[in-house]
Amino acid sequence: MSVSDPIADTLTVIRNALHARKETVEFSASKLLERILDIFKNDGYIEDFRLLKDDKQGLLKVYLKYENNKPVIMGLRRISRPGLRVYTDKMKIPRVLNGLGTAILSTSRGVITNREARKLKVGGEVICTIW
Repeated sequence: MSVSDPIADTLTVIRNALHARKETVEFSASKLLERILDIFKNDGYIEDFRLLKDDKQGLLKVYLKYENNKPVIMGLRRISRPGLRVYTDKMKIPRVLNGLGTAILSTSRGVITNREARKLKVGGEVICTIW
């Protein structure tokens, strides 16, 4: 089966694993997903992630984070999708839950958070939000 939106599939796998109280989750690797997971890790939404080598493109193993037996990630949402791309300029960068959450943007400077995009004064495609 071909995957038309690997980012949405990845977010759904993470969301479902959190509901099932899984410790880890695995899915196919890509550089974009690695960068998104790096942002999740730096913002404290996941414990860690590892790239596992295999015969194909590799697997990403994500160690999910819980506090007091509740998931740290309260919500994940795919914003821009293949059927409807969502772009923003530097003046209208989204703010998630008044700064408590994070929006991830794909810009000319790479995949960055909404806070970094404001500092760099760049806009781009809004990939997803996490809170």
